[in-house]
Amino acid sequence: MSITLNTTMSSIMTNKRRVGALKSLGVVTVGDALTYYPFRVADPVPLRALREARIGERMAFSASVRGMRVVPMNVRRGYRLEAVVDDGDFAVSRHIAGAAARLVFFSYKKQYVDWLSMRLRSGAIVVIAGEPSEFNGQLQFTHPEIMTVAPGSGPADGEYSGVVQMSALKYDADTVEAGLRRISRPRPVYHASSRISSEHIHESIVQCIELLAGTGQDLPGDAATEAPQTMKPMEDGGISGAGTAPADAESRSGNAVAVGLARAIPDVLPESVRESNHLLHRAEAFLAIHDPLNTADFKRAIGTMRYEEAFVSQTALLQSRSNVRKDAALPCAGVALRDRFIESLPFPLTGGQREIIDDIGVDMAREYPMQRLLQGEVGSGKTVVAVAAMLQAAGSGHQAVLVAPTQVLAEQHHATISAMLCAIDGVETGDDPSRDALSPNDPADLIKAAESAADDGDAKGRTAVKHPVKHSGARSGKQDGAAHAQSDANTRHVPVILLTGGMKLAARRRALALAASGDPCIIVATHAAFSKTFQAPNLALVVIDEQHRFGVEQRESLRTKNDVVPHLLVMTATPIPRTAAMTWFGDLDISWLTELPGGRKPIRTFIVPEDDGRMMGSMFAHIRGRIDAGERAYVVCPRIDADDESDGDDDTSGASQIGVYDDSDAYRRESATAAANTAASAPSQEDGDGAPSRPPLHSVAEIERRLSSLPQFRGVRFATLTGRDDDATKQQVMADFADGATPVLVATTVIEVGVDVPQASCIVIFDADRYGLSQLHQLRGRVGRGGTDSWAFLISRAEDGGPAQQRLQVIQGTLDGAQIAQADLEFRGAGDVLGDAQSGGKSGLKLLRVVKDAKIIADARERAGRLLADDPDLSGEVELAGAVLDFTRGNETFLTSS
Repeated sequence: MSITLNTTMSSIMTNKRRVGALKSLGVVTVGDALTYYPFRVADPVPLRALREARIGERMAFSASVRGMRVVPMNVRRGYRLEAVVDDGDFAVSRHIAGAAARLVFFSYKKQYVDWLSMRLRSGAIVVIAGEPSEFNGQLQFTHPEIMTVAPGSGPADGEYSGVVQMSALKYDADTVEAGLRRISRPRPVYHASSRISSEHIHESIVQCIELLAGTGQDLPGDAATEAPQTMKPMEDGGISGAGTAPADAESRSGNAVAVGLARAIPDVLPESVRESNHLLHRAEAFLAIHDPLNTADFKRAIGTMRYEEAFVSQTALLQSRSNVRKDAALPCAGVALRDRFIESLPFPLTGGQREIIDDIGVDMAREYPMQRLLQGEVGSGKTVVAVAAMLQAAGSGHQAVLVAPTQVLAEQHHATISAMLCAIDGVETGDDPSRDALSPNDPADLIKAAESAADDGDAKGRTAVKHPVKHSGARSGKQDGAAHAQSDANTRHVPVILLTGGMKLAARRRALALAASGDPCIIVATHAAFSKTFQAPNLALVVIDEQHRFGVEQRESLRTKNDVVPHLLVMTATPIPRTAAMTWFGDLDISWLTELPGGRKPIRTFIVPEDDGRMMGSMFAHIRGRIDAGERAYVVCPRIDADDESDGDDDTSGASQIGVYDDSDAYRRESATAAANTAASAPSQEDGDGAPSRPPLHSVAEIERRLSSLPQFRGVRFATLTGRDDDATKQQVMADFADGATPVLVATTVIEVGVDVPQASCIVIFDADRYGLSQLHQLRGRVGRGGTDSWAFLISRAEDGGPAQQRLQVIQGTLDGAQIAQADLEFRGAGDVLGDAQSGGKSGLKLLRVVKDAKIIADARERAGRLLADDPDLSGEVELAGAVLDFTRGNETFLTSS
């Protein structure tokens, strides 16, 4: 059978349980096995004679088998194999007297015991590695790793006596010296599971390497399911020029394996790139990773494959970026409506906004699609930039769609954009004395402008309204007038259509019909835009808000609905370091919106230990003062209620004491009761392995009940908001919160993205030590959006000086999103920060690290760019072209726009 990287593990392994265990780790083919990299390499095993053994410390030695027996275990079922070994000759080579030890193996499988018995027949020479113990006064090794040595071999200066020829057995090593080198060398350690151990993963990968090289042999029956001594390691050696030499000429030697593996695995990197960076051949790197001679070779091999990942991914990104220019797009050169919109804004644009709007204008005027990532700090005015781009599309006679991740955010965008467009004609420059007092990027002020337009607008436009817009934050008697004014402006200029999955059927059909008409419009949608029923035949621009919440397949569905590819603007408020953006969004032009609009004040952030009653009391008193001043407060909890295990990583919930230093006996009773309930409901502080368990996460239901009973909040109404609430409830809750009917909102992280209430000045985040830094930064950005003073309180149960406390100190010490994102990557890793779709968790990237490998990425991108400039189609680099194609086809979740 011809073995290739695409050969499935099930076709070369008879042990179906192991095949299933490997599949659960994502290892389905031989190629998957070779790229299932170890996360570290164990230290070399020291060579010691039996008289030098130290109980509990792993050691390696060679010996001859003096006797062996198999004992049935009638009570426990199965078999026990015992072999007595003598290290006399090996001990002599170390100038020590020889000694004896016992090897013990247990198994339920007769076939495995028979196979092992043949390897340990009396007189056999073996090399052994294991952890010594003592049983009945005798040195014992339980399930050690063994390697058989070919007969007639011995230490460097002699041979063992009494060797029995075992013609039916293929030996693991030609000489004792070679066997000792093999068995004592560093061992890779893999991420394992309860179904398969790291040793068995190693064994399976080495078997794949041998089969690829044409030197491997199958294990009999299910022998591979047993202890790691069944592994058949390869001999030392490597590809010529690697600095390693073969130990002997036997067919299973490392040289034979390396040469055979090189034929089966051609190199991917161009030779010039590999030589200039002093990298290993791909086959040699796989050998050094999964079968290392020493830790230095292991690190060099990991570095080789890491650079290969960087080079292939950057080549794919640069090719994708170049290929986009071959697609046709609808040029959008009409900027008159966009410019009128900018002039009508009740606040000046920042320099960054103006620059990015101009860049987008140039990109959209071209006949090939724009692909741009807009990263902006929370509250930096990304929505205004997006509206300007969409108006450029609509003003050119085309359609634009903005896709938001939640219905709450989509409705808010719809109301805000409608108000902005209404203000184009509804507010005359210099006629409104309140214009200069409006806060930059303040949707509430924009709604006020719309309401003013509703009062002064012409009646004809109002009566033409058929589908008034309901703004979640406007519940006064002027709401209908604002909606009329918005629709009036839309009718005379650009219709703004709302499309969500929660709409009633009739309204949804009307929205779909308007989009399908092809008339110029702006469509604000949720995931409903990705459905097959949504058709926009004149679509020129797609804006994705909070891109990390959408799959690439979803975004691609919008790009492929029509023959002409729309322009793409991807927006995110999640701070991403520039090195990460270069890695994961390298096929996009990147714009950075870092300048906050005028009037925004820094958010003051405090870390509040939950067991500090005095500080907690001061915090609650402060929040009550802000509420009395007409402001609002968020309280964020990680779980919905105590009974829902899916909301957190604990089975129970109960707030540990939300202590407040107060003279109220009622409050003291409340705190005492809460503490008692917590103690009763909390799980044991010791889990199965004796490690202390983390305290239960706080829930929305519990914290709302607790806080509403505190004397500091007497007379204050609370509301709750979670992902479980239906759309009507969410709208009502946000409306009540915005107009002050319920000035305290206890919610989950559903408020993290897009929720915009300018009056909100305080946010309290319980269990803050359990969040990522970028998420805390996003949550903190919900306050202070109206230009008022604002505060963020991070409630923590983290130990002083511990890692969690250090993470919170980063948030407390800076408002710089890029700096926070960098720290978050260093603390948590790219997968947790950017999501698997952009981190490599579901992509071909398994070794590349965003922060530490920035220089590697930059070098690979530069060299890939030079290569593509000379050979755009990679016709001269067939293997690289194939790797890039495989990477692109198999990793759509990696490339943002392809």
